[in-house]
Amino acid sequence: MIEKFPNLQVALRFFTAGALWNSNDLEGVRIMTDILPEKRSELLSVLRVRFINNMNRHEGLEWPDIQARLEKNAEKLWSLYEMDRTGGEPDVIGFDNKTDEYVFCDCSKESPNGRRSLCYDREALESRKDNRPESSVIDMASDMGIELLTEDEYRDLQKLGEFDTKTSSWIVTPSEIRKLGGAIFADFRYGKVFVYHNGAESYYSSRGFRGSIRV
Repeated sequence: MIEKFPNLQVALRFFTAGALWNSNDLEGVRIMTDILPEKRSELLSVLRVRFINNMNRHEGLEWPDIQARLEKNAEKLWSLYEMDRTGGEPDVIGFDNKTDEYVFCDCSKESPNGRRSLCYDREALESRKDNRPESSVIDMASDMGIELLTEDEYRDLQKLGEFDTKTSSWIVTPSEIRKLGGAIFADFRYGKVFVYHNGAESYYSSRGFRGSIRV
């Protein structure tokens, strides 16, 4: 699958990550959403080891079945590569019987360190007159082909371990809050999940975002 990116800086980030380069055109830089064969093999090995070492996240599921599904879906494998490359440590957290899909989620102990210091969305990014970050949460998630976690999904993830005990992660913000200029994020402190708010244009070195993808 070919994706278009709005500028060379963003495209080069994907190119150096091992994506297959295609060409430029007048509308923007184009790249293939696939990874090089050697990177593909390395990623599958990493995912397999992580799956085996964290069986509490996916009891009853078998890795060979998941790998077979991944090997038939280069686009999703590329997204998982991006999740891992940016520090998310993606792992399987369940299987949706209704849709026949495996669910992968960022399971890094702290908020992915390659996705921090981001405004919530493009509107918030463009509203900043000074010190704009490189991108926004919504834009980066879209570029990676993943979905930002909702509050419910974030709370479900915390049932599998303790995440964001020193950091925090942006989560999907309800439209009524976003219309008023806000955005919400969450963390885990004192044995509980806490959900807070900030201006959507704010960004912090200790706050990134977690995503999920279905295969």
